[in-house]
Amino acid sequence: MIASVVFGLCTCVPASAGTKADDTPDKPTQAATAMRDEASASESAQTSAGKPDEAQHKPQGRGANGAKLDHSGKTRVGKASFYARRFAGRKMADGERMKPTGANAASKTLPLGTVARVTNLDTEQSAQVTIQDRGPYVRGRIIDLSPSTAQQIGITPKQGVARVEVAPITVPQADGGVKPGDGAKQPS
Repeated sequence: MIASVVFGLCTCVPASAGTKADDTPDKPTQAATAMRDEASASESAQTSAGKPDEAQHKPQGRGANGAKLDHSGKTRVGKASFYARRFAGRKMADGERMKPTGANAASKTLPLGTVARVTNLDTEQSAQVTIQDRGPYVRGRIIDLSPSTAQQIGITPKQGVARVEVAPITVPQADGGVKPGDGAKQPS
């Protein structure tokens, strides 16, 4: 018997189906070809889906996981983390590539293009970021920062997470306008 694994499912095919007696591969059987084509179609559908383009796949006014976008510009307090090294160079929700040395950030609820001041409440250090991605996808976290921004406000790799205040400075509105946020009223 020859076993093959397709997306976690194990299928067994008799050794005579698709192989010669000396175990040299022969032409694949119709069943094997159908399984391969089905797996390939499923894989390409998953690959082409990739990360959804927000404008096409999310209802207007919704962020990550269907969260309602917050256009109010109000300051929020919560936990911040930073992007893992493996995300460097990957496309973000706005189509740009993630730069570990950039001032990019991810939020589930702030509109893309929002400029905000992020302050580490333990160190009182702050940095300005632009929301270019969706996330973090960890319960209790409100923002993901680039590694350099995290370092700039005192979040160490060992620590990984810190309590922060996120004060939007400018918030893009659904009608195309821009609204000043709480961060615009505070001194830098």
